[in-house]
This record gives sequence, structure tokens and C-alpha cells, in this order.
Amino acid sequence: MDLIKHIEENFFAVCRYWGGLNSSLIQAGSIGAMNTGAAIADINWVWNEKPLTDDNAKSIADIKEIYKKLNLRFWWWIYPCGQSPETRRILQDAGLRLIEKVPCMAAALNDSVSDKQSPDNVTISPVKDKNDLLIWEDISFRGFAMPRRAREQYGTFVSSFDLGTQSPQKLFLAYCEGKPVATSLLFTHKNSAGIYYVSTLPAFRNKGFGLAITQGAMQAAMQDGFKNVILQATPLGAKVYIRTGFKEYCHAEIYKLSTS
Repeated sequence: MDLIKHIEENFFAVCRYWGGLNSSLIQAGSIGAMNTGAAIADINWVWNEKPLTDDNAKSIADIKEIYKKLNLRFWWWIYPCGQSPETRRILQDAGLRLIEKVPCMAAALNDSVSDKQSPDNVTISPVKDKNDLLIWEDISFRGFAMPRRAREQYGTFVSSFDLGTQSPQKLFLAYCEGKPVATSLLFTHKNSAGIYYVSTLPAFRNKGFGLAITQGAMQAAMQDGFKNVILQATPLGAKVYIRTGFKEYCHAEIYKLSTS
């Protein structure tokens, strides 16, 4: 089983799915782009599924122009299948700079996952209706400390999420003594399951809630028959995920437009 391939394919699939929800998806050969409508670079994504060549120069320029007209910033993600010295040169020539290398991790789903229990004061609940979705939107927005100017656009994007049983994604909320404090999202594609949007309100961090909401998504993936689950982590977050059985298998490079 090629876990790196699962990591890549799940990310590309969730990007295409989210871009399709609000009709923002752009495909230019092996290059894809989507946006949430919110002026926050780290939730507007471009990616390439193959190494770039000089033939991609026009597509890159066109995508930059689209984001400029929308007044949106973006991150360009490069996974192992798209990484090469030429790719890095082409992006740098287009005015993008490397800002981060993100650990990409995977964990096996087995009996040890189902045996893990949340703390007594924590309840993990699936998002079932529009009211739950509004709560999920609020907690994720505040958990990620997004700027207030992006609230309306982010809310519009989240409101497009399909909560039906046939949706490839499931959303979860963690409650502490009845108060919502953390979020996660499980996205499934073919044989892969990925965890995204893990956030915790600042006042409740370092108390096990991020761990609990991650485990809740893992248990849901296992119940759906998946053998492994993947995620992308911040360098600090990776230390937490290791405690739930995740291991790093590769990294993704993130580029953004230079401001100078």
C-alpha cells in the first residue's frame, strides 16, 4: 500500500470537491486551483499533480491573475509527485517563495483506535444539521484565529457543505461539559480517508481536545471500513499526532506570492 499516494490523492480530491461546491475549481492540465472566497491565503489552494515545466508558464500566470482579480491570496502546495528542482525554479521565477514544509502523516486504523476513550468531560458529536454546521463554522473560524474581515465569506463557503449521507465528508464537534470547543472534518476518497480542519478554541488548547477530536474522526473512518487515515500537520501539531499513532511519510512544500 502506497501511503504517500493516498496522502496526495486525498488532498487533491478534497481540493476538487471543495472547489466544486462553490464553482471555484480551475483545472489547467495537472495544475488545479480552488478558493473559499475568504481573503486568507491558507484556505485558498493551488496544486500541481506533476512536476512543472516551462510549458506551464501561461497557466501559472493565468491563475495568478484570477486570484488578483478576486483580491484573494493563496498557497501553492507541492506534494512529492509534483516536486522537482525545475518546479521550484519555475515557481520562484513566477514570484512565489517557499514558506513552509508541512509534515504529511498517516496512521493505521485498528482495535487500538476504538479502544481510546475521550476524557470524561468531552463528548464527540457528528454535525447532523444546519444548526450544528453553524456551530462548527464558528468554532473552526475562532479556533484558527481567522481575521474578522473574512467571517462572512468563510461562512458562505462552509454553508455550501453537504451534510447528506452520500457526502464524502463528515464533520465533528468536541464538546467540553456541553460547550463546543474543537472541530475536525473527515474526507473519504476511494481507498483513502483524510482528516482536515482540526481546530481548538484558544482557551481550551493543550488540554487534550485536539487529540480527542482527531481520534473521533479516526474512529469514524475505521467504522466506515478504512484501514488507514492521513493528515497534514503543523510541525508543532505533528508531535500531538504521533501520540495517536501517526507517522510522517513525506512533506508538502507550500509557496506563496512574495509581497516585495
